[in-house]
Amino acid sequence: MHIKNSFAAKEHLAKDEKMKILIDTVEPYQLVERDNIFIRLCSSIMSQQLSIKVADVIFKRFLNLYNGSEPQPYQILETPIETLRGIGLSYAKANYVHNVAAFMIEKNADDALIRNRTNEEIIEFLTQIKGVGRWSVEMLLMFTLGREDVFALDDLGIQQTMIKLYNLNATDKKILKKEMQQVAENWKPYRTYACFYLWKFKDNKQ
Repeated sequence: MHIKNSFAAKEHLAKDEKMKILIDTVEPYQLVERDNIFIRLCSSIMSQQLSIKVADVIFKRFLNLYNGSEPQPYQILETPIETLRGIGLSYAKANYVHNVAAFMIEKNADDALIRNRTNEEIIEFLTQIKGVGRWSVEMLLMFTLGREDVFALDDLGIQQTMIKLYNLNATDKKILKKEMQQVAENWKPYRTYACFYLWKFKDNKQ
């Protein structure tokens, strides 16, 4: 596990007056590079449309199927769909986790193979898997690979917070996304940190 220094990101993002308000009101954030990308992608799939608390419970149940250890792809493929459903996964999510395991075996995709690609190359590579969308891979890029310049354009929380902070067009999704991208241009090359501050600000306001 490798933790990145966030000082340069904070200094750069603070040039945006509204982002500076967020930085001053939430805890500082540091990106972390983690191992076992395969399991982190499975976790990302499991956590879709769930609260953090519920997602954590399901992931712990998942690990308990393998005596608390992170399983290898072949172990997951040997685990029946019904067993995965028994820990709280939907039928679709259980199948998607199997799809990820089969893909990793077929492509012989270890951490090194994935890390040695650009963000867009990783997105293109992993979204070949049925059940893995761009959002899931973006979460992987941020929270597992520690990539500093990822912008989760389709994330509902990011959209809602930016609409409020920057008074963006909320009636037309196409226009909204264009306006979001224009605002986010000023955050390069630290858009991942900006997303974190937007999420935290939204959480603090709830």
